[in-house]
Amino acid sequence: MYIEQGGEGADLLVMLHGMGATAAVWSPMCAQASDRWRGRWMAVDLPGHGESDPQDAYAVGQYAASVALAVLPHVDRAGRLVVLGHSLGGVIGLALATGWFGIAPHRVLGVGIKVAWTDDELRGMETLAARPAKQFAESEEAWDRYLKVSGLAGLAEAGSPAARRGVRRDAEGWRLAMDPRAHGVGKPPTGDLFKLARCPVHLGRAGNDALVTLEQLRAIDPDASDLGPHGHNVMVEAPATVWDWLTSFEASNVSSDRP
Repeated sequence: MYIEQGGEGADLLVMLHGMGATAAVWSPMCAQASDRWRGRWMAVDLPGHGESDPQDAYAVGQYAASVALAVLPHVDRAGRLVVLGHSLGGVIGLALATGWFGIAPHRVLGVGIKVAWTDDELRGMETLAARPAKQFAESEEAWDRYLKVSGLAGLAEAGSPAARRGVRRDAEGWRLAMDPRAHGVGKPPTGDLFKLARCPVHLGRAGNDALVTLEQLRAIDPDASDLGPHGHNVMVEAPATVWDWLTSFEASNVSSDRP
């Protein structure tokens, strides 16, 4: 699994991107990490995304097992493990919060998790998962498609730090780096995973995120946070806002009455 990392110390922050993107979406936050995080950090390309290998299937539990296997060698028992996930990465973070996958986070934060799905949306995902990767004759076409799929259109340019590894070239031309089968994740059991978490879990969304409302999140987490007038990829658009949200729990040592 492809990993970017930095920092030093016993504490570890793991950042998990959303479907169709790569760990590069965390680059604006990584650029501020030395000033905002007291320990180490790592951002991974999820299986079937960017430079990480594909896997046989992409259910949430299978994602979580792969991430846990990659993270475990980096965990220092003397420190704290915090997981920050965006969209699909947030659901994977919730799965890790159950403690079922060999690592035990001290805190999990999920931002921009889509929790309401229509039957048409789910069927559309199944259709995409069954199709081969679309080939493009020119790199510009592939980059244009990637920026739209990842939600980075208008926030990042082709080949920019936040868009790295989103496109690759093969013998037939250019295509998105994502394995199309990764669309087959199905409807994430966000609410169930939240209830099963064995550590404090915090949900949030930006005010202009079209994929999830604050009301929907607060039906799961009554304390879900509004991260201000930003879009779905708030960590790209306003990295300091996400840092403020994360460190607010760390600075005040906010805990939970949940086990």
